[in-house]
Amino acid sequence: MGWLATVRKGIQRADFYICSVGMVLLIPMMLITAGDIIGRAVWSRPIPGAVELSSYMLAVFILLGVAYTHQVKGHVRVTMLVSRLPERAGLLLDAMTTILSLFMISILAWQGWVVGIEERTVSDMLRVPQLPFRLLVSVAGVLLCLELLIDLADSLRKLVRR
Repeated sequence: MGWLATVRKGIQRADFYICSVGMVLLIPMMLITAGDIIGRAVWSRPIPGAVELSSYMLAVFILLGVAYTHQVKGHVRVTMLVSRLPERAGLLLDAMTTILSLFMISILAWQGWVVGIEERTVSDMLRVPQLPFRLLVSVAGVLLCLELLIDLADSLRKLVRR
């Protein structure tokens, strides 16, 4: 096993554990939302800040899971056109779309950092600072870029082999 395979395995393992942290937030989010609905319906007393907390937990869940979702090919992918192309053309198109995705996600990660580092606002009700959540966009972008680089290396290796 070469150093590239070791790096790949490390990145994929890190993405899995980071995604797992995000998945753990689903249970408290579910409990807070259910408690808020029951409190509102039964006693006409919702949980203060429940909507804020749920939205922050949802953002963390999504951002921490995006790289792992890409790793396991869980994103929507339309292959109607690519499946009809010759294999080499499909690999070339795959490499080009990966490069384009890498470019766009790199900009997202960079701007997530630029905007996040300047963030000084807090939420309305609970006064939660928004800085860590804004910086999480950058972290998610970097993790997704690493996964895209793995895909690009795979596509290029298959293209060269053909």
